[in-house]
Parts: sequence; C-alpha cells; structure tokens
Amino acid sequence: MREFLAFAAGALLACSAAGGADKAASMPVTVTINFIDATGVGKVAGTITLRETSEGLELETRLNSLPPGEHGFHLHQNPSCAPGEDDGKRAPGIAAGGHYDPHATKAHKGPGGGGHLGDLPKLVVDSKGIANVKLKIAGLKLDDVAGRAIMIHEGGDNYSDSPQPLGGGGGRIACGVIPDTHGTEKPTR
Repeated sequence: MREFLAFAAGALLACSAAGGADKAASMPVTVTINFIDATGVGKVAGTITLRETSEGLELETRLNSLPPGEHGFHLHQNPSCAPGEDDGKRAPGIAAGGHYDPHATKAHKGPGGGGHLGDLPKLVVDSKGIANVKLKIAGLKLDDVAGRAIMIHEGGDNYSDSPQPLGGGGGRIACGVIPDTHGTEKPTR
C-alpha cells in the first residue's frame, strides 16, 4: 500500500508540474526595447508584451521617443542587440542576425505571406513618437519566438526583397531580446 501511495503522489506531482508548465507557457512575457547604435545598446524606448491568444501571438507595444511614421518590425534569429560588422562598417544590431526564418524560405513576404516567420506587421509611430498598439500574428506562439530579438528599423517596410536591403526598412534603431525561458530577460549587449 505504501508503494502505491508513493506512486500515486508522484504521478499527481508530475501532472501538477506539467499543468504548471503549460500555465507558465501561456503567461505574458514583457520585453524591454532599447535604442541601439553602432556603439551598442542605449536608453530604453519602452516595452513590448507578448501574449498567446486563440488567434496567435499578440504584441502590445508601449514605445516612445521613436521617429514618427512607419517602421519595419521583425523577429531576428539571435538573442542579441549588439552591434557588429556589416559590409566592413560597424552597424547597430547586427549580432541579432537575419530575420527569423525556420523554414529557410529566404523570402521577405510580410506577415502570413509564406516567407520569413519573422515578418511582423508594420509598426506605426504617431507624430509624438509614440507607438501604443496591439498587433496580432497568426500562427506564432511564445515558444516559437523565445530566444529571438525583436527589431525596429528606421524606415517603412514594403514586404519585398527589393529594394535591398529587406524592402527598404533600412538600419536597425531599436531592439529587445525575448527571454528563452519565459523568465527574466538577459539581453546580450
């Protein structure tokens, strides 16, 4: 009987732990977004909170001091916002790598367009430099984006591979690292 009770207790704990892991996976994750330049990571631009919904991933932006207008907005492969070398010149956010493209499409076609999964809806900043919006991305979950970087580019995005680079989104101006464990953010600087 004692062995049965120990087994039952162990099974109950395992089920509880599994349920807790599912609950943790669906908890929102808030990412700090910092301005970046060729020397590194700078002051805070705000936050983006990621939540799983029945319609996919929701990104709630609370950003300020950005240049007004449309900005390319992407998930990048690596969990880093550090500068690096681009065409022999030091440039911001290069350590983040390219757009998140797990299916190796090598195509920039916009959200849900069959290209990079890292293509997010355009980020529109108002005349006061503020972007407080909710964006939905169908087909993505928190586990898909954990351990990636969120990047804001200086210009708009036409969701095309031309003009180069990447549809004219231009340089990288702000970045944040999504934690890989749905826990505390530990960005590489």
